[in-house]
Amino acid sequence: MAELTLFLAFIAGLVSFLSPCVLPLIPAYLTFLAGTTVQEKYSLELRTRIFISSICFVLGFSVVFSVLGVLLQSALSGVAYDLQQYLGYVGGIIIIGFGLLMMGVIRIEALEAEHKVKLKADNTSYFTSFIFGAAFAVGWTPCVGAVLGGILTLAVTDPGSAFPLMLSYSLGLGIPFLLVGLFVSRAVKFIKALGPHLKTLNLLFGLILVVLGILVFTGTLPLVANLAPVNDLLK
Repeated sequence: MAELTLFLAFIAGLVSFLSPCVLPLIPAYLTFLAGTTVQEKYSLELRTRIFISSICFVLGFSVVFSVLGVLLQSALSGVAYDLQQYLGYVGGIIIIGFGLLMMGVIRIEALEAEHKVKLKADNTSYFTSFIFGAAFAVGWTPCVGAVLGGILTLAVTDPGSAFPLMLSYSLGLGIPFLLVGLFVSRAVKFIKALGPHLKTLNLLFGLILVVLGILVFTGTLPLVANLAPVNDLLK
C-alpha cells in the first residue's frame, strides 16, 4: 500500500502546483526570485541565481510539510492501532468530502481563501527565498486545502506513513517550481498554455479523491494496492 499512497501524494503535489490560485502566481514568483520583472531572456548569472533561489524556496515549504508529517506520526502512532477502524471511517468520509470540493459539488469558503505573504523583490537573498517558501506553506494552505487536506487525512488514518506522505507531497509540489526556476524563459508561456485544462484536472483528481475516500472508508485500500496491475504500474 505504501507505494500507491506515496504515488498519490506525489500526484497531489503536482495538482496543487496546477491549482487556480498557485499557477497564475508563477510570474510574480519569478519576479520575486529574479528581483526584476519577467523577461524574454535572462543572463546566465541571473538564471543561476533564480534556480538556486528556487531550491531554497522549495526547501522552505518542504521543511514545513515534512515537520507536519513528523508531528502527525509522533502524536498519533500510539493510538492509531486501537482507533484504526474508526479513523478509517472518519478519514474516508473527509477524503470523499475533499474530492467533492475539488469537483465543485460542494463549496467551503474557508478552503477557497488564500492568505498571501507579501515580500519585496529587491535584494532577494537565498535565506529570504527559504523563508518565503516556509511562508508559502502556511499562507497558501487554504487555497490548496482540498488536495492537501486529502493527503493529511490519509496520513492521519495511517500515521506510520505520515512523514513519507508529506515528503512525497512536497516533492510533487516542489519539482515543478524547480523546473520553472531552471527553464525560466519558457515557464510563463507553458503556464498560459495549461490554463484552459485546469478545470478538467481538478475534476479528475477530485474523482480520484472520492474513490480513495471510499477505499479508506471500506478498508479495501490495502487490497487494491496489492493488486498485480497496480504493483506493475508503480514499479
